[in-house]
Amino acid sequence: MPLPSHRVYSSGPRQHVYPERTPTDELNRYDYLFKLLLIGDSGVGKSCLLLRFADDTYTESYISTIGVDFWDTAGQERFRTITSSYYRGAHGICVVYDVTDMDSFNNVKQWLQEIDRYATEGVNKLLVGNKSDMSDKKVVDYTVAKEFADSLGIPFLETSAKNASNVEQAFLTMARQIKERIGTTTANNKPAVQVGQGQGVQSGSAGGCC
Repeated sequence: MPLPSHRVYSSGPRQHVYPERTPTDELNRYDYLFKLLLIGDSGVGKSCLLLRFADDTYTESYISTIGVDFWDTAGQERFRTITSSYYRGAHGICVVYDVTDMDSFNNVKQWLQEIDRYATEGVNKLLVGNKSDMSDKKVVDYTVAKEFADSLGIPFLETSAKNASNVEQAFLTMARQIKERIGTTTANNKPAVQVGQGQGVQSGSAGGCC
């Protein structure tokens, strides 16, 4: 599957150089254009995951996000009423926690409740345990997180933005699932009878095309 296009936007005190925002009249050149959100507590590594995926770089000098990076929502409680608007229209949402911080894992339920409250019904979700490279400080066991994700029917991956482990896989997993869901929806919505210009009415299957 071809890698979906991605755009990274930044606001606040830090500046990054990324490709410019795609103009509306150029959107047709994409086969698929998805809106992905990364949510989770502050400090779990959301911005680092995005920087690793977009630029294949890593930095430990991030301050807390104020604004949106690649629809990367700020994790602080006081920003939740602001960032709630970004849930609308999202195709997929990655819920990120820090494997060295039990509180960030416990708060995943709260973030999932926000998805249910603000996001479109049926939006794809992915649970991501970041900072897997810090095995000596790990407090959230893989099997515990996997069982939790399985109980909700959500895919789960552990990642490390620092060493790039599973970062690309996480985004590709999400993109693949969105593509499959949208493709299924489109196929189900196709008419059983199609009319071509200059032709008579032709009976076809639901999966056919003009």
